[in-house]
Amino acid sequence: MKKIRIYVIMTLVLLLAVGSAAIVYVLKSPFDTKKSPVSKTVREGAAEKMTKVDSEKLVPETAKPKGIKIAIDPGHQGPHVDMSAQEENAPGSGVMKQKATSGTTGTYTGLGEYELNLTIALKVRDRLEKLGYEVVMAREDNDTAVSNKERALMANEAGADACVRIHANGSESPSSEGALCLVMSQDNPYVGQLYGESSRLAESVLSSYCEATGFSNQGIQANDTMTGLNWSKIPVMILEMGFMTNEHDDTMMADAAFQEKMADGIAAGIENYFAHR
Repeated sequence: MKKIRIYVIMTLVLLLAVGSAAIVYVLKSPFDTKKSPVSKTVREGAAEKMTKVDSEKLVPETAKPKGIKIAIDPGHQGPHVDMSAQEENAPGSGVMKQKATSGTTGTYTGLGEYELNLTIALKVRDRLEKLGYEVVMAREDNDTAVSNKERALMANEAGADACVRIHANGSESPSSEGALCLVMSQDNPYVGQLYGESSRLAESVLSSYCEATGFSNQGIQANDTMTGLNWSKIPVMILEMGFMTNEHDDTMMADAAFQEKMADGIAAGIENYFAHR
């Protein structure tokens, strides 16, 4: 009987020892201690990597250089810059015009045309450079004193392939609205030979701009009185982005988010023109 009790006690002690060892093993399992921190690191790293990839998709890298140079002319300059002096309207014309003006002003927003023109032009510049174009700016601030003739000569001398002049319109009638382009006529004695390519550039930019903004397309008009056109030696056009005397156009063009669409449309039109040149 005594031997049986001793045997039972020894068996219980043995079972207790084995069970304790098993519990310690589970608690200190190398698989468990390695699994948790590694998986956490992987999860955090993957999330960080995904965020970076998504960000890069939103901001694409600059394309390879296209070997194409664009002149962008933001019309006018600040009213504090004196541009009242005269200059010849066209080479040898003998017709004198004021060098430049500060442009119109938003009837409903109070935004100066010279400010709007520069804001959009800088956005267009940034987009074109990302597409691989080289961009020459007639001005990059509102304080630069540069005349309409000088703007044209600047684009010529820079070896630009085309020039896009960015403006906004005004009218005595508040109902006038929409976008239009100005080019020289075929009969212009100074730059008539540029009519074909200038018109094609204008058509591409105007169409794309109106599609992006929803503004009505008022077409392409010939005008032989524009100094900035008459001194050009390259395809050139003036985009009148909208009427600052019209409540709808003026309000929309002053909106920061809408200005991105405006710049998108202009850049896309330039890209389309050179893609089919």
